[in-house]
Amino acid sequence: MLTFTNQATLSYRNRVQRSNVTTGQITDALTAQKQALTESYQPGDYITYVVSLMNNGTGDVTALTVTDDLGGYDFEDQPVYPLSYVEGSIRYFVDGVQQAEPTVTPGAPLVISGIQVPTGGNVQLIYVAQVTDYASPEEDGVITNTATVTGNILTAPVTASATINAQTAPELSITKALNPQNVGADRQITYTFTIENRGNTATVAGDNVVITDTFDPILSNLAVTMDGSPLPKADNYTYDETTGAFATVPGAITVPAATFTQDPNTGAYTVEPGEAVITVSGTI
Repeated sequence: MLTFTNQATLSYRNRVQRSNVTTGQITDALTAQKQALTESYQPGDYITYVVSLMNNGTGDVTALTVTDDLGGYDFEDQPVYPLSYVEGSIRYFVDGVQQAEPTVTPGAPLVISGIQVPTGGNVQLIYVAQVTDYASPEEDGVITNTATVTGNILTAPVTASATINAQTAPELSITKALNPQNVGADRQITYTFTIENRGNTATVAGDNVVITDTFDPILSNLAVTMDGSPLPKADNYTYDETTGAFATVPGAITVPAATFTQDPNTGAYTVEPGEAVITVSGTI
């Protein structure tokens, strides 16, 4: 908003008296807001954005173009984009009523043209973008993207931005392997449980990571390790030799955070998951 001040002068009998100073603001005919419908992101997530345009003027605002920079930033003097527009996702509302799809150029940046805002009315543009490999997945990662509104009727571009932060949480998955796969009676087998953490935060005891399994056939003479070190039964796991039910104690397993590397040539991030490996060996 543009702020202005004004002061009057009163003259009489060779005397001058000044008035108080008045202050006012000139509000733009068109204002814009931008909102992300989520506060955090992970690689590959879909983020819904809402761009709202309000016309506070006395006439229709027509032939507007909205350009979204998709969070672009320069990497090694080249632009990279942490967001990618999902084609066909645009929705265009005028005073709450859905309109025909506007003209969309889905590149980077994203360009939406042919927008009109009636006198005293509002427009909402709703669209979806996917998080790309150029978005930092680290704990301090952020995506800030800006929509810029231009048009012949505007004396200056109108902008609105939205910022979301990288999600700070573990992201775990588990795989199970058997060795050997073909075994006779009274022989030993080993189950290997590999827990991967693709998140930027390590698990702690309070996260209560637990593995449960029911071994069939039932195993005897159990030996358990975590990352190659023996995991004693006391305080770490339970096992019922009559049912084959196995469970680690909540908090006995912790998994380190992933590590992230930004390619020095392309700017894309890659992830090396944190890992915890638990083995359970026993005799059939």
